[in-house]
Amino acid sequence: MYTRFFGLTEKPFAITPDPRYLYLSERHAEALAHLLYGVNESGGFIQLTGEVGTGKTTVVRTLLSRIPQHADVAVIMNPRISSLEFLLTICEELGVSIAQSDHASVKGLVDALNGRLLSAHAEGRRVIVIVDEAQNLSAEVLEQVRLLTNLETSTHKLLQIILIGQPELRELLDRNDLRQLAQRITGRYHLQPLSAEETLGYVRHRLRVAGVSDEIFSKAALAEVHRVSRGIPRVINVCCDRALLGAFTRETHQVTASLIRTAAGEVYGRRIMPSWVVGLTIVGILVAAGIAVITWRVLPHSPTIARLANSSAVIVGRQMSPGAPVVAVLQPKQPTLKPTLSINNLLISHRSQTDDAAAYRRLLSLWGVAMTEDREPCAQANKAGLACLDQQGSWAQVKILNRPAILTLIDNQGEKHRVVLTHLDAKNATLILGEHDEQVPLEELSNIWFGEFVVIWKPKSAHVRTLALGMRNDQVRWLRRSLSALKGLAADPEKSDLYDPVLVEAVRNFQRDYRLAVDGIAGVQTQVVLDAILAEPGSPLLVANAPHSG
Repeated sequence: MYTRFFGLTEKPFAITPDPRYLYLSERHAEALAHLLYGVNESGGFIQLTGEVGTGKTTVVRTLLSRIPQHADVAVIMNPRISSLEFLLTICEELGVSIAQSDHASVKGLVDALNGRLLSAHAEGRRVIVIVDEAQNLSAEVLEQVRLLTNLETSTHKLLQIILIGQPELRELLDRNDLRQLAQRITGRYHLQPLSAEETLGYVRHRLRVAGVSDEIFSKAALAEVHRVSRGIPRVINVCCDRALLGAFTRETHQVTASLIRTAAGEVYGRRIMPSWVVGLTIVGILVAAGIAVITWRVLPHSPTIARLANSSAVIVGRQMSPGAPVVAVLQPKQPTLKPTLSINNLLISHRSQTDDAAAYRRLLSLWGVAMTEDREPCAQANKAGLACLDQQGSWAQVKILNRPAILTLIDNQGEKHRVVLTHLDAKNATLILGEHDEQVPLEELSNIWFGEFVVIWKPKSAHVRTLALGMRNDQVRWLRRSLSALKGLAADPEKSDLYDPVLVEAVRNFQRDYRLAVDGIAGVQTQVVLDAILAEPGSPLLVANAPHSG
């Protein structure tokens, strides 16, 4: 997808908690320090809380990578379990041997665990239990957790427990019936969202880890990232990933504030306005409120002005000269122009006709195939000698493939729509919506399209395969003849079915001319482009081909 376009070695904003991408902001560094202190010091409880997406799990993964060699760790990721299941999970994580008769006995499991803890203590080892999503623990399990801290020698606690959870964990432990457990917590830390400066550093750090130090995000874009994400790392990741994909589809190497707002709109399922518009709206509301108050106080006492206010005119205050009284001047009201429907409104008004089935039915009809509801669309395409190709790319790639496509669009309410693109030029796109074709500006369409599309094409054999050096078959013969036809040449009949070095170079040149990956291998994309350029008469194209020699 966009990684090669931006020179990245991998996607920098994946939401998986990869410790390589940990950005140690002041807050994250403090959180990690609290956990490391708990691991290396006396037993008891350590509590780490934070809002959803603030990086708690990533901090825990980093902690696990720094656990000292003398420590054994049990990690519980799913705390929605009973007390018995909780104890059994700890024993399994620590490799404690459990007699079959003890699997259903809380006492048997605790005794076995206590024996393991005493053995570890004698060997100078520490045992740590980390519970993620601890706000989901039941009161019964939390009481069992408290009882586990009673496992001790005369001088040391034998078990260190780290509770990781959302802010609800703090509320849970504040309950009166859990006060005994709360009193045993020796360290508490709440992970706050990133500041604006930390957000900037976070984005740049992840880009550097992914192999790029260039300023892909403009300064305004970085400021917008912080505003729309409120400093929540997970939201930052999703918005930045979507914005990079949006920049890729538009073939621009810089992510702008507008792209960030568009990406955030998809994440939140609503339109995100620029901050200046929000501020202006608030000012407008305040001004309107002030005018309303003044009007309410003044107009009732002025019959003339009251009559004028009820007429079809607008009153404008005008002062003829300095010091002169203000004169009310009448101006006719301007007629309200009926706005043209935006692509968002078009999609919403046709939402019942923008599902998968409707889109495939229309696309297949362009190829003369009548789709039935009882079979998968691409299977029906295959039966007709056609093939579906799912793609993720830019407008340039859509133009290169030059076949009508199903676009996946996300409106400003977060709804997904599947519509058929039938024509494309430098400024406009033609979509089938309902029973009509609608022409929409490409710039507007780009705001709700993130590169996902499907095309149908006509392969030269029932089994589509990648063609490469050394292969010999009829598809290679078609490839050679097609490339020769583009240059007005006849293919050598003696070598027509052999993929030799000469054909490799011809494929490379073709790929270079049509902005494909230049590798000399005729993959599906290369074959689709070649098929479209030499399209059979009557087969659908986005743009009519220019005449070629041959």
